[in-house]
Amino acid sequence: RERHLDKHQVRGWLARYRAYGEEGLLKSTKGYHFTSAEKERIILEHIKDGVTLQQLSLRYDVNRNTILLWLRKVRSGGSLYDVKQRGRPPKAPMAKPKKRDAQTELEKLQAENLRLRAENALLKKVKALVEEQKARARLNGQKPSTN
Repeated sequence: RERHLDKHQVRGWLARYRAYGEEGLLKSTKGYHFTSAEKERIILEHIKDGVTLQQLSLRYDVNRNTILLWLRKVRSGGSLYDVKQRGRPPKAPMAKPKKRDAQTELEKLQAENLRLRAENALLKKVKALVEEQKARARLNGQKPSTN
């Protein structure tokens, strides 16, 4: 009481000490991810058999508050099976057009023609931008750059 500690926390420490000795106080609960079926079994053990949260915590080496969280979720009508995927969502691979293996000569020429038209249009735009830049420089009385 002097230290304003939660009585459940102190009882948990005492139970871990009795069960595992000093090492039980030094190590934390295991980093195991319980499946929904395992969570359900633990919750049913508490509800039907009357096993205390502290006993379950020691038996399954899981934090008492974690079991309490599962219990609240079930009592509020939630499901232990609606588990969100943990971690960052995977990146979607960029969609690449599928290459066809067998192309006729006509298809190859059409693809090359399309590529050359796109390249030609790009070069025309670059040339127009350069001309526009030179015209602005002449209006401002500056000499055009050599770049």
